Amino acid sequence: MAKAVRPYQPVTPANNKYLAKMWDQEAFNTHRTKVATARPVIDNNPPRVHMHLHIKLKKLQFEAERLATIERDNRILLEKMAHIMRKGGVVDNKLKEGHHTKSLNKTKRQRELLRITHENIAILRRLMTKYPHYNHKKWLLQWQVNQQYLRNISKYQHTWRQEQFPYKIQVERQTPANKRVSAKVQQQSSPTKRKSGTPYSELTATSTSLPVTPLPVISTPETPVFEFFDFN
Repeated sequence: MAKAVRPYQPVTPANNKYLAKMWDQEAFNTHRTKVATARPVIDNNPPRVHMHLHIKLKKLQFEAERLATIERDNRILLEKMAHIMRKGGVVDNKLKEGHHTKSLNKTKRQRELLRITHENIAILRRLMTKYPHYNHKKWLLQWQVNQQYLRNISKYQHTWRQEQFPYKIQVERQTPANKRVSAKVQQQSSPTKRKSGTPYSELTATSTSLPVTPLPVISTPETPVFEFFDFN
């Protein structure tokens, strides 16, 4: 049974179906050509490869020059060793008797060292003979005066100042004076001792006939006596 062939049915009405088929086929081929040759709006291609970033010619050049230098030095060394092996060594490193190494600039270096030494000595002499601009002894005396002022106006004793120099000086000066005053008070306040063989009535008459002197009143000031310092 033969298969029936369906004739071409154009999309739009046409008088000649054969011409309509030919025109439609040409339009379809033109469309496919445009689709095949159309450029995308978004560029999704990989970036360009820059060869100078992957192959560093300058580095390769330096490496080749270094290898050439090493090769040249090795060749020179090999030639020297071969020459020594063929003819033997002719260099004697031992110094002969009476032979001394000589330096062409030995005199110049000695003169330069001598000049530097003289300059250093001159600088040291100027530093040693220079008088100081500030007098540290005067500063010490002024500080002691300020410490004395501070003790005079202080109500309570500063325990942390007991290790300072003005406080120690004051204690050293007051301690002997306090001992002398205490000894004098004890001597005046002690009763008259009776000698052996002396009647008590005579001792009483003698003691009553002595003039009675009032005891001095020892006043201990709260603040120490201020000492003046001469800065001249």
